[in-house]
Amino acid sequence: MGGAMSFSKWVFVVFVLHLLNPCPVRFSYGSSSSNGLSDIPKKLLNFAKRQELVGWMIGIRRKIHQNPELGYQEFETSQLIRSELDKMGIKYKHPVAVTGVVGFIGTGEPPFVALRADMDSLPLQEMVEWEYKSKIPGKMHACGHDGHVTMLLGAAKILQEHREELKGTVVLVFQPAEEGGGGAHKVLEAGVLEKVNAIFGLHVDPNLPIGEVASRPGPLLAGSGFFEAVIGGKGGHAAIPQHSIDPILAASNVIVSLQHLVSREADPLDSQVVTVAKFQGGGAFNVIPDSVLIGGTFRAFSKESFTQLKQRIEEVIIGQAAVQRCSATVDFLSKEKPFFPPTINNNDLHKYFQTVAGDMLDTQKVKVMAPVMGSEDFSFYQEVMPGYFFFLGMKNETLGKVESTHSPYFTLNEDALPYGAALHASLALRYLLEFGPEISLPEGNYRDEL
Repeated sequence: MGGAMSFSKWVFVVFVLHLLNPCPVRFSYGSSSSNGLSDIPKKLLNFAKRQELVGWMIGIRRKIHQNPELGYQEFETSQLIRSELDKMGIKYKHPVAVTGVVGFIGTGEPPFVALRADMDSLPLQEMVEWEYKSKIPGKMHACGHDGHVTMLLGAAKILQEHREELKGTVVLVFQPAEEGGGGAHKVLEAGVLEKVNAIFGLHVDPNLPIGEVASRPGPLLAGSGFFEAVIGGKGGHAAIPQHSIDPILAASNVIVSLQHLVSREADPLDSQVVTVAKFQGGGAFNVIPDSVLIGGTFRAFSKESFTQLKQRIEEVIIGQAAVQRCSATVDFLSKEKPFFPPTINNNDLHKYFQTVAGDMLDTQKVKVMAPVMGSEDFSFYQEVMPGYFFFLGMKNETLGKVESTHSPYFTLNEDALPYGAALHASLALRYLLEFGPEISLPEGNYRDEL
């Protein structure tokens, strides 16, 4: 009985020490059973929901939110990311695509799986009054990129705690200039992702309940481009229009004709959009201006449709202007705002995502969504490697209505942070375990991380 009593005391002491100094969760990988791969997502979500980790992520997100930076100007955001990676002991490359940071966790050897977060803000004046409101006039994180960066840093912390379980290398891509700047394209041009086997990305969704995710295989988001046209006429007095050539009338006919490209020329089963959102011309009630500037966007789900739409936009603008005796020049702004390809999810990665997210959140909370005409420069990655993009729910009815992204009233529900961090970490860790042995690896020394 004395021996049993000593043993009980010893067990109690060990238990107390464990509570005071919790260790990272360790996994058994023998199978996908309850003791294997399927346990990873829920365990990592529990890890991400620890009070100290959630508090740290909220602090990071609020720092970024107060100091928003536009595309290729994310210098302070980049510095914050590098500082946190340094504290975690995670190696990285910088600068990548001007302000980008690419980190590496694991063996430094293949296989490589990448996780991406965008860093840039929008040129909006924040209208939400709260303690951590943007300090920079005319700039705001109105699309949740501050949360995206935070969730990837959270995933980095989780993965670094479990780096001994990584059977390969996780590549952390902190990318600049998603909002029209094509930062993903510049990251690829930098050559830092040449041997990556797969890449995952996410975006917060204010209309999807928290704890749910949504995506689809194949086309998810449209390819997009922008155009601007100057229509020139001859100005004069509004009371004697016969002595002028009216560019406003010509521009109005152009806009109506552009809508016919979708309604009369496009296949009704091939979704396309042409929107004229800018019209600038004239400054007085009684003066016909010399010229008018119009601008807008066009979108399609295939490269063929996108190319055809681009060609016809130029033809219609020039042709319709000529009908009204006006000249026209068209600029597609491809240097300032590069064309985004359609975001097309890999079918195999869709099945994999459904499994991982289902194991974490339960299958009924993993939704298959309809395609959306919005665009994402994550699509550049998908053109050169298998990629998967999904939406993370953050709607909570008890907190009131959440405004849509790109609104000056947009707010991010910080309760979503642990879900995004855990999903990132689970997708990467389990990918290396599940698919690593199946990936054919080229010969070579990879200790220098790609």
